Amino acid sequence: MIRTIAITKERKLIENIPIQQLKNEDLLWYWVDFISPTEEESKLLETFFYFHPLAVEDCLQYIQRPKLDHYDGYHFFVLHSLNHQTFEAEEMDLFISKDFLVSFHQTRLKEVEMVFSEMKTSSHVWEQGTSYVMYRLIDKLVDHYFPIIYQLEDRVNELDNSTQPIRQLMEELFDLRGRLLRIRHTIVPMGDLLYRILNSKHLEIVHDQLLYFADIYDHLLKLSEMIESNREITADIRDSYLSLNSNRMNTIMMTLTVITTIFMPLTFIAGIYGMNFKYMPELSWKYGYYYVLGFMAILGFTMFYWFKKKGWFGD
Repeated sequence: MIRTIAITKERKLIENIPIQQLKNEDLLWYWVDFISPTEEESKLLETFFYFHPLAVEDCLQYIQRPKLDHYDGYHFFVLHSLNHQTFEAEEMDLFISKDFLVSFHQTRLKEVEMVFSEMKTSSHVWEQGTSYVMYRLIDKLVDHYFPIIYQLEDRVNELDNSTQPIRQLMEELFDLRGRLLRIRHTIVPMGDLLYRILNSKHLEIVHDQLLYFADIYDHLLKLSEMIESNREITADIRDSYLSLNSNRMNTIMMTLTVITTIFMPLTFIAGIYGMNFKYMPELSWKYGYYYVLGFMAILGFTMFYWFKKKGWFGD
């Protein structure tokens, strides 16, 4: 699907103008949006707009890292949206000059829909040219990162106070860390891209909107800090639970070791009197059996009291 918006030199907005009329001299600038384009529609990038084959290849090969390339007469951007269900990146490609803006994406993006609606309802958006529209697109993309991070942050805080079994907790923690890592792979490159936009000498087209792009860059820095903070919290929760589990296991092992140690001399005594020798003096004692049992009981309780006093049974 292809849709268009054009701005005439008389400062009028025209929707759905045929693509063949876009290079009309009466147009101030235009925006062409490719949504899930067919193979035939995708070929227009080369046959109608004459974009560089490398840029076209980046559009068709899903998914590229966020980046900026400069070509003769236009600039090429790869931007990332985030899917709120899967947390996976969804690519949006932009070709921009002062005369046109061409967006290309394989899925319908609500950020593009919102900017399209803004252009129809507010002349302020399109009067400032293609660079301002690009700013609005990137700003919408970045703004929609925040709900995802807030959602994960709330879940991290819930896990911090959770009493669920440790195995289930560890599984969810590692899943959260994986999601944060996937989001980080989008936000950090987007931050690098905005840094390039702010410091590039080739992007004269955005010089009037540098303050706007600087604001987006600040948002991306905040998002990066939130991700790192949440990853550190999940690591602390993981380490704390592993430490508690390890301490619990050590306490159990210490208790079992003490019990085994107590029974060692008792087993030794029982082993001695369990030998089948004919001449054993104690075997002829009338109360020998009771003496030995009593001695074993006293020895066992004495050792138990001594270990307890030393704190070997834990708290």
